[in-house]
Amino acid sequence: MNSLFQDLFIFEMANNHQGQVEHGLKIIEAMGKIQRRHGIRAAVKFQYRDLDTFIHPAFRERKDVKHIPRFLETRLTDADFRRLVEAVRQQEMCVIVTPFDEASVDKCVEHGVDIVKIASCSADDWPLIEAIADTHKPVICSTGGVSIYDIDNLASYFNHRKTEYALLHCVGLYPTRNEHVHMGFLTRLAYRYPGVPVGYSGHEAPDNLDVVSAAVSRGATILERHVGLPADRIKLNAYSMNPAQTDAWVSAALRARTINGNGTAKHTTQDELDSLLSLKRGVFAKRPISSGQAITREDVFFAMPCSPGQTTSGEFGRLRTVYTASRDYAPNDPLLERADIDRALEIRRIIHDAKGMLSEAHLVLADDDVIELSHHLGIEKFRHTGALIVNVVNRTYCKKLILILPGQHHPNHRHLLKEETFQLIWGDLEARVNGALVEMHRGQKLLIERGTWHSFSSVGGAIFEEVSTTHVIGDSYYEDENISKLDPVQRKTVLTGW
Repeated sequence: MNSLFQDLFIFEMANNHQGQVEHGLKIIEAMGKIQRRHGIRAAVKFQYRDLDTFIHPAFRERKDVKHIPRFLETRLTDADFRRLVEAVRQQEMCVIVTPFDEASVDKCVEHGVDIVKIASCSADDWPLIEAIADTHKPVICSTGGVSIYDIDNLASYFNHRKTEYALLHCVGLYPTRNEHVHMGFLTRLAYRYPGVPVGYSGHEAPDNLDVVSAAVSRGATILERHVGLPADRIKLNAYSMNPAQTDAWVSAALRARTINGNGTAKHTTQDELDSLLSLKRGVFAKRPISSGQAITREDVFFAMPCSPGQTTSGEFGRLRTVYTASRDYAPNDPLLERADIDRALEIRRIIHDAKGMLSEAHLVLADDDVIELSHHLGIEKFRHTGALIVNVVNRTYCKKLILILPGQHHPNHRHLLKEETFQLIWGDLEARVNGALVEMHRGQKLLIERGTWHSFSSVGGAIFEEVSTTHVIGDSYYEDENISKLDPVQRKTVLTGW
């Protein structure tokens, strides 16, 4: 992601400068104070219109056409805007401009703005969009009132132009009521355009802090609102925030970020574990237990409190878990044992992990797919070395899905009969091909020709597709002699009852 788009707050000035440079400077100063108070990355956004060409000559004197009188009344000169742009830079904020015509795009370049914004009303204005793309500047696109088809066109265009861009969910109602926000669409943007930063441009009432919290919870990395500064004879519109409201808005967004945390991993602190342990039941000896004795349910009872290191009732009751006493226990002694992990139990855990990965990747297996574990160094070392393989079809052509668990490594090997192509579907994957590192990204394909040494590893887990010529048992030759000397049947377990 372009660092300019990461965790960015945009203060949209629009015409709230009232056509007065000094008033605009006061707004910028107020926003700069908010930025420094919260330690955030912020930008001030202006709107550029070449009014002499933007408005048709026959309508320039009309007072009955929406927006035109206000645009003309708040006109600023090129020099005025340069003063405002320089003031933003002095406040160490980014400069963003929404141009509404090609002449204004040229002005963006002349003023050296950091990011160019495409307004929702311009999201299908292709002469303007092409002019903006020609600047080679990063672009932010609002999508209010824009169909998914039009957003697809924008994304495709900028992808082909190799333009760095972001998409903002937006509703073009002023002010926007909660029932019209539909923040779930932000999640759809993130899924539909992977790798593209997404955010929210809001027009809700100034005191509404619920919407920004919802946006952050849905993954918004860019947040935009209209801001202004009330004064004598100056009253803000129904969707622009004064400095106090802007400060509250930023605070609400930061609180939501804290609540949402970093990423989607499950984080557990020691304090949480200690708190839960204080509520758990521990395992205690009901009668004398001798060292080396298999411990059965009849030998123990469950009660609180459970002390650190003591076996819990939950651990003792797990399916197929076996406990063997490592010492003698007298009645009422706490049991301090770790389980003898059953092979079937470990396989069950692996299956649950694999099902979870497939669900997160939105992949569904067919009923007749054959699933096998490749445990090259044994089930007990599977989470470090191995792979779960889904055999979809094996004819003159072959297709498989390969799952690499988090932290897992598929060892270096080659095939003499089979040629294969891999394509990463989900997660992160590093491949080594004849010793050379290949860091794969989603959608990337990797050809492995016959006789080519290759291996895989993943930090957070990966699912990739293999399409190849016919798979032949015994055609996998491993660099590690401890693996090579095993019969293929010995290092594979076919799963039933998936």
